[in-house]
Amino acid sequence: MTKLISQCPSCGGDLQITVLHCPDCGMELRNEFALSPFDLLKKDQMDFLMTFLQQQGNMRAVQEALQISYPTAKKRLEEVLTALRLIEKNDTKEQEEVLDMSNWTVPKDSIKASDIIKQKLMEQGGKAIVYTARNLPCDIQAAPDGKSFLSKKLPVREPYRYEVFDIIVSLLLSQGGRAQKGNGRNYRLGEPLCDETTVVGAIGYHYWKAEEGKSVYDPVFVLAAVLEWAGIAKNGRGELVLTAPYLQKYQAAMQKA
Repeated sequence: MTKLISQCPSCGGDLQITVLHCPDCGMELRNEFALSPFDLLKKDQMDFLMTFLQQQGNMRAVQEALQISYPTAKKRLEEVLTALRLIEKNDTKEQEEVLDMSNWTVPKDSIKASDIIKQKLMEQGGKAIVYTARNLPCDIQAAPDGKSFLSKKLPVREPYRYEVFDIIVSLLLSQGGRAQKGNGRNYRLGEPLCDETTVVGAIGYHYWKAEEGKSVYDPVFVLAAVLEWAGIAKNGRGELVLTAPYLQKYQAAMQKA
């Protein structure tokens, strides 16, 4: 059966459906029937849309299936959305810079929190919204260096590297899967609620390599939200607790080692 076309092959004008025919009984309905936005898609746009749906919106999987780069996949998605009239095309609007992650790699089946979070960000096109313990939205996005991430909620001089999550998970594992978040706003490094047994203290000691007695920035409300978004830890009030699925994955990997 010939694919429905929406433009006249002679003059390029928009075509209309005026007859519907039943092949079983021969009945015909004559009227002016509207085409759906999907009928207006070009073949390559429809192919992309079908792949996108088959991969459940996973842009990383779409890239691999179509053998295209992330910028190309992003551009094709925008073209489909525009053709379906779900977004408006604005040629005068400054286009947002697209991060090319096509050459980024993460070890398969890694149990490192840094790898899990980086992989999930890659699958979501480098950007995501996570939610704090008070259910407030917080933006995160992959940095171009492939080693760190950015957030407007973390106004630090240099972006946090993914390895900060490995430090947090290491602390949780050493304490039976849970630890207090701590309080770096009101206490100095080494003091109660900011010592090595707390998340903020572990970050101060092992990530920033700060000296005891120094004031440290407290980023835990964002980092805890990211860990929960990645399915690694439950972001509770005042504490972080490793999730059962992550612990099972960790224990299984340790048994194989």
